Amino acid sequence: MPAKIISGKDVSASVKARIKTEAEVFTAKTGIAPGLAVIIVGEDPASQIYVRNKHKACKDMGFASFEHTLPESTTEAELLSLIAKLNSDDSVHGILVQMPLPKHINENAVINAINPDKDVDAFHPENVGHIMIGDYKFLPGTPAGVMELLASENIDITGKNCVVIGRSNIVGKPMSMLLLHKHGTVTICHSRTKNLPEITRGADILVAAIGKLGFVTADMVKEGAIVIDVGINRTAEGKVRGDVDFDSVSEKASYITPVPGGVGPMTIAMLMLNTLTAAKIFAKTI
Repeated sequence: MPAKIISGKDVSASVKARIKTEAEVFTAKTGIAPGLAVIIVGEDPASQIYVRNKHKACKDMGFASFEHTLPESTTEAELLSLIAKLNSDDSVHGILVQMPLPKHINENAVINAINPDKDVDAFHPENVGHIMIGDYKFLPGTPAGVMELLASENIDITGKNCVVIGRSNIVGKPMSMLLLHKHGTVTICHSRTKNLPEITRGADILVAAIGKLGFVTADMVKEGAIVIDVGINRTAEGKVRGDVDFDSVSEKASYITPVPGGVGPMTIAMLMLNTLTAAKIFAKTI
């Protein structure tokens, strides 16, 4: 029996509706519209699409949106100066610097410069530490979105074998922590893991976040597994596809997320939630 498809489009629409209602109540009480500032340096086409989507989401939510489009030649000092201004701007509650940055700018220096209370990407070391111990204000959008998708199907993570393929700071590591906080037994795999198919075949929940087109094939998945595909890759024809070979794996899995339309839409929904949380922190309502 083919897997049930978990639709990120449907779940994100539900999450956004909830955030919008909550934001309207917050703004009515405080007179504060949650504000998100997005900085993009250079002209990376994918980044420009993401920024447009974030602006649209802000508009739909009734949030204030501040876009700062800087040329590729922007120096690290100029970027840090802009972040300092936004840190002290009371109309800006969330700051997001679109990655990747040009090679001459140190990403860590930029992440560290953002006020942790405005770090809606949850990349600042202070917020990463809070995620590690399970006492957090913000979660990175993609792992948080995955957890929301699992919750939408009432999937109980307790005691399940969870395998995460990928160890990035943005997805793999925080994803592993969130599954662990929900009492999953977590294995983190990566490009140097030996006997990877053997490990993935033991997974009740398999999260693929390795960035390789169609990397996870049916022989790597056990019957009835829950498969979450975080990958975003381009085929030779320019189509967007995931890290999972959807056609074959969907015949073995019990649940699966598609690409596009799975985890992707959740990332921006969770960013909006973080922006609302940041506004509440500013207003001292939480």
